[in-house]
Amino acid sequence: MIDWLNKTLTFGAFTSSPLEILGFITGAGYVYLNTRQNVWAWFVGILNAILYAAVFWQVRLYADMGLQGYYFVTSIYGWWMWKFGGQNHDGIRVTSTPLKLYPIFGFIFITVTILWGFLLNRFTDASLSYADSALTIASLIGQWMLARKYLENWIIWIVADACYAAMYFYKSLHLTAILYAVFTLLAVIGYLRWKRDVGNVARGY
Repeated sequence: MIDWLNKTLTFGAFTSSPLEILGFITGAGYVYLNTRQNVWAWFVGILNAILYAAVFWQVRLYADMGLQGYYFVTSIYGWWMWKFGGQNHDGIRVTSTPLKLYPIFGFIFITVTILWGFLLNRFTDASLSYADSALTIASLIGQWMLARKYLENWIIWIVADACYAAMYFYKSLHLTAILYAVFTLLAVIGYLRWKRDVGNVARGY
């Protein structure tokens, strides 16, 4: 089974594997369901995290591999918040990110990116240490914001996913690069849909 999952498949100038293809399918489903605010997104996200942890380990993107563990945990948290969060324990609504959080996000992004990038560069054979770390930290922040249904999480994902698409293409993860290009488009759609919901709440709908 493991050998089959890691089998190299060639599609013209592109290469992939059944493992990466399964990651593509679950990843696209996960983001699409999130744009629809469908709580089942988090269960698909758990499966996607497991699949991509294996994919990234194989190409030595260790920061991204570690990120999948975070996705696994926050998928459980996101499911709980979307299903039982809020004052009435009937789920949370889309809101704008509190302004007081932005300096905290900025400090975390800069400090942890530099530290994590240094450690990966110094003690491992990681590829693209600082770029991978920066995108990883942005994803950590974006994922937590998504679980809290903060509208601006989609802005982070638009930027991060576009950069990820370029990085994965460079690492010859062609299908994953295409997936992250799709993620970028879905993030734009998610932002527009969630922004409409914020407007509806403000108008009392």
